Amino acid sequence: MKFSFKCLVAMSRVSYNEIYKYSPPSWCKHLEKCPTHRAALALTPTPIHAWKVPGLPEDVKLFVKRDDMTGAALSGNKVRKLEFLLADAIQKGCGSVITCGALQSNHCRATAVAASQLGLETHLLLRSEEDVDAIKSSGNLFLSQMCNANVYLVPKRAKYETELKPRQEALAEAILKKTGKPAYPICVGGSDSVGLHGYLNAWNELLDQKVQDNFDDVIVTCGSGGTIAGISIGNYLTGGKLKIHAVAVCDDAAYFHGHINSMLEEIGLSSETCSEDIVDIIEGYKGAGYGISTPEDHELYRKLAAATGIFCDPVYSGKGIKGLISELNINRKRFKGDRFLFVHTGGIFGLYDERMFDFFEKDVNRIYDWKDIEKSANGFLES
Repeated sequence: MKFSFKCLVAMSRVSYNEIYKYSPPSWCKHLEKCPTHRAALALTPTPIHAWKVPGLPEDVKLFVKRDDMTGAALSGNKVRKLEFLLADAIQKGCGSVITCGALQSNHCRATAVAASQLGLETHLLLRSEEDVDAIKSSGNLFLSQMCNANVYLVPKRAKYETELKPRQEALAEAILKKTGKPAYPICVGGSDSVGLHGYLNAWNELLDQKVQDNFDDVIVTCGSGGTIAGISIGNYLTGGKLKIHAVAVCDDAAYFHGHINSMLEEIGLSSETCSEDIVDIIEGYKGAGYGISTPEDHELYRKLAAATGIFCDPVYSGKGIKGLISELNINRKRFKGDRFLFVHTGGIFGLYDERMFDFFEKDVNRIYDWKDIEKSANGFLES
């Protein structure tokens, strides 16, 4: 397969970290609430290549869109949304941003990093059951703190609309009184009608990479709903030639369809289509809950890394590919064809939050003492 790099040429005309006027792709210019500006933060276009994942049916041709490579500390799908959200914050004269998520939130880490790059202060409301003194700064939380983010612990099961959003509003009011500058609130995952344009543009990138010619089905992991909203709406607006699937790692199909339908209403498309017609939500793979994984999951992620050199985290991409492998083996009829594109949304820093460390120490330890190898009859070296 050959993929175009037209996007890279266009991006080279804009300096990294620059805020510039945004012109939407021609096929979505008519949408309501289009952003006016964009920040150059993501390293795009991200590549597409074959992915020889163990356990797939032999006739399946699987490729991966490497949105885990959108940057270093900004890696993953979140940065595409933040290009529009943070540009909007700056255009509105804000001096800081406030967002929320889990303790190991990829979105919150990416927000802290990108905000630092653009000169904004960051405030994070993070869900946790632990006391402040018991929190360990590892993984995404460590990087957020390296970027000087202000972290506020909130109840682990706090809902956005009724508990987190009011806290954001109260914090924004306090920041305005203290600094004289407004703070910009960002919802969970940056998955609103502004952040939506991150993956409408990613779809335009995929069109340049001939996604409609080379694939039948596109699969993405779904946590807050913004990425799948952009991809499914983009596919719809450009002819709906592919079947779009989302593996849910939290909530259920009804929740995500409701979220996408709200997006459709905000951008003026609700009279044309509905979420149920443009995306297939795959349930049954969140396991014991959001962010909870098992030793069996860890073994799968290890095998994927060993066989392909691609890392999948225990919250998002790992459960997404697990769901795809399973559904291809037990429920093949839900898919359109045999040419699949998995959009890897990142999450590598979630591997550093210690949940997998015990597994590797007990079951997958491949660290040897050189003296023991030389002494062992079954060692790698002949005496």
